[in-house]
Amino acid sequence: MAKEINWKELGFNYLKTNCMYVSYWKDGVWDDGELVEDHKLSIDASATSLHYGQQSFEGMKAYRAKDGRILLFRPEMNARRMNRTAKRLMMPEIPEEKYIDAVKQVVKANEEFIPPYGTGGSLYIRPMEIGVGANLGVTAAPEYLFAVFVSPVGAYFKGGMTPIDLVTTEYDRAATYGTGQAKCGGNYAASLLPHNEAVKAGFADCIYLDPLTHTKIDEAGAANFFAITKDNKFVTPKSPSILESVTKISLLQVC
Repeated sequence: MAKEINWKELGFNYLKTNCMYVSYWKDGVWDDGELVEDHKLSIDASATSLHYGQQSFEGMKAYRAKDGRILLFRPEMNARRMNRTAKRLMMPEIPEEKYIDAVKQVVKANEEFIPPYGTGGSLYIRPMEIGVGANLGVTAAPEYLFAVFVSPVGAYFKGGMTPIDLVTTEYDRAATYGTGQAKCGGNYAASLLPHNEAVKAGFADCIYLDPLTHTKIDEAGAANFFAITKDNKFVTPKSPSILESVTKISLLQVC
């Protein structure tokens, strides 16, 4: 298990851990949720998450501090962003306290998978909400599932914190007033082809231009875009089709 992991060789790949958290919403309420060892989910073949993309997810990390403490970075902001996505996709919101408690439960239960301080690794946390239950028409699901799983990871891009080459793409990640501000799977499905084409051309990722005019930078495929100008100013795009990054918001507040 965790003892066999070479922490310094971790990539951004999924590794099964001890357990995950699962909670169900039915008849207007969330159940208490529980930790389960089985990482496989069983849902109805007609679930809206499978056919109509009624699903969302978050991405965050737990870090090992130099003194051994386990740190989360502003988890309440991820909880609030997930609920903004839930509103956009007509899914029930997850109480902020429930969300953060679920994250903490899973992190503590998988503490042995948090890479040691100084290795450059972290414990990636993936909360998700999906529409489940039997449903055929294009309507909101009758039931929902909230789950949180984790995996130890290294840097997202090979080489870690080193310069990478990016290229603009003619494809749009999302429509101007579509679901660009929501963290839902459909946006990422649309990004697979342009990302693949960028990689084949020798780039690490692609940069999307604004979908309305294709004259301004919107965001990169894997993250928000920001830059430091020659006169030392922090600039970042403002657009209705950009996902609000916790990191970018934090940097703006520091600036």
